[in-house]
Amino acid sequence: QVQLVESGGGLVQVGGSLRLSCAASGIMFSRNVMGWYRQAPGKQRELVARITSGGTIAYGDSVKGRFTISRDNAKKTVYLQMNSVKPEDTAVYYCNAFWVRDFWGQGTQVTVSS
Repeated sequence: QVQLVESGGGLVQVGGSLRLSCAASGIMFSRNVMGWYRQAPGKQRELVARITSGGTIAYGDSVKGRFTISRDNAKKTVYLQMNSVKPEDTAVYYCNAFWVRDFWGQGTQVTVSS
């Protein structure tokens, strides 16, 4: 049974930092492209960041220079370090794993207050 469990969401002030974690089980973690996506109310889900099994990283344009994705294959965990957060970063953040098919976590709410 595949599980992606996100944690670390919450309320943060503008300019602050937050670290999200996604613990995976039931998948060959090291082979998966791991990613973070987000969805704000009334908007489509969008890519935040993803990291391949080989360590190649891509970021959404709106988070470049502020967010950092990393992975620990031994712990089967992917992280998203969020710095200098803005109100527009408010969304539900979802963890994604892709190898042969997509798997999604349940999401964690991030709210940036001004």
